Amino acid sequence: MSRLRVGVLFGGRSGEHEVSLLSAASILKAIDRKKYEVIPIGITKEGRWVTATDAERLLAGEAVAPRQLRAGDPEATAAAAVLARGEAVIVPPVPSESKTGSLVPFETERHPAHEALSVDVIFPVLHGTFGEDGTIQGLFELAGIAYVGSGVLGSATGMDKDVMKRLFASARLPITKHVTFLRGEWERGPKKIVLRVEAALKYPVFVKPANLGSSVGISKAHDRRELGPAIDLAANYDRKIVVEQGVGGKRGKARELEVAVLGNDDPKASVVGEVVPIKEFYDYEAKYLSEGSDLIIPAKLTKQQMKQVQEMAITAFKACDCSGLARVDFLMEPGKSERIYLNEINTLPGFTAISMYPRLWAASGVRYPELIDRLIALAMERRAEKDRTQYSR
Repeated sequence: MSRLRVGVLFGGRSGEHEVSLLSAASILKAIDRKKYEVIPIGITKEGRWVTATDAERLLAGEAVAPRQLRAGDPEATAAAAVLARGEAVIVPPVPSESKTGSLVPFETERHPAHEALSVDVIFPVLHGTFGEDGTIQGLFELAGIAYVGSGVLGSATGMDKDVMKRLFASARLPITKHVTFLRGEWERGPKKIVLRVEAALKYPVFVKPANLGSSVGISKAHDRRELGPAIDLAANYDRKIVVEQGVGGKRGKARELEVAVLGNDDPKASVVGEVVPIKEFYDYEAKYLSEGSDLIIPAKLTKQQMKQVQEMAITAFKACDCSGLARVDFLMEPGKSERIYLNEINTLPGFTAISMYPRLWAASGVRYPELIDRLIALAMERRAEKDRTQYSR
């Protein structure tokens, strides 16, 4: 019996490039090589696709020298020959002269492209822009390749904090008060935006780029003096900015709860965990650079609170049309009320062996290698379900 060919896709142009490398390294170390033939596929920070040995070099932090394939020449470009034979292969589209495009052609030298690129399933660990926002998922859909995680819609809605909140609200899930506006609106009338935020929300507030993860570009503003710089920072990372009222206000910090969800049409939730950040909130530095943040698994909650959070996580997963995996984050008010708010959903959470998502499942009885197996099986299941769909008369 031949092994399933699994392409582990990592890197990318987003601000979470380094996090992606850590996730990929953990997967490549833990995946069962007896079950799977593993193909590393990397994307450099410049957007160049590299495979096999070059991808391993990217993981090791080495520079990858640019090389160009002669597109469309079956002799010089093995990928073109694979396409001619009708095999599944990922060939990213060549962008126009614009330098903002995410993809440029695959580059490989030592390994035939048809060996490196012909895969049964892709395991993407591309966190952030171009990786979990539906763009790369659209490429997989066009290629007809099975892939781990949510589809185009689920990925896009899970990435956009504004649209995500609208879906949560339609599912009657409790969310924090917030204001959304565009970067252009801020640049044309900053005073008007400040007044709008202050009319709707109370300080402290959290200012976030709508489309980014790992807390990149997020800051906490305690007053008007801090609000402007916080918006300027967020505007560097996205055209849409979301400002949220801090849960707990000046009474104290909210408890940060997280749940891992696994499945397709019938998803299951893990035990609930709690993050106690070393900093004022769980920002990028607290997540990846500083030591001292505590991860408490399971969180100290009543059975009723645990069940409530798990049920809300599954409802949020379905509301965003997610599949495969997601981590759902919550905020609990300090004090007597202990009201729980849904904060956000992350469709491609950090996936190192010590990341919250795998740790939550480990505490729920699913070890890291088994979790990888389940996610690959769910990807194949979802592809088989899609293949049942008729697209023409």
